[in-house]
Amino acid sequence: MNTSINPVKFKTDEKLDKYINEKVAKLDRMIDNAVKCEVTLKLEKPETDNNKIVDMRLFVPGKDLFVTKQANTFEEAVSQCVDTLKIQIEKYKNA
Repeated sequence: MNTSINPVKFKTDEKLDKYINEKVAKLDRMIDNAVKCEVTLKLEKPETDNNKIVDMRLFVPGKDLFVTKQANTFEEAVSQCVDTLKIQIEKYKNA
């Protein structure tokens, strides 16, 4: 599965990119026919707690699975997105 990481108005470091790719790879093992995963990272202004927003869209035939999470760190938000997408994948497979 192809993964694209799209930070909005900032650059990600290699460590964050690697973390995201590792987490998304777990989703790829759960569903065989996923085409791609788009991950969008945004910072909410002003600088406050819980200002990291992650949107994750998983493209599967017939339906896109989408989730948005907000947290103190991008890693935390990505982890929450992946956990939610796992639930959505199970529902998709059983539908």
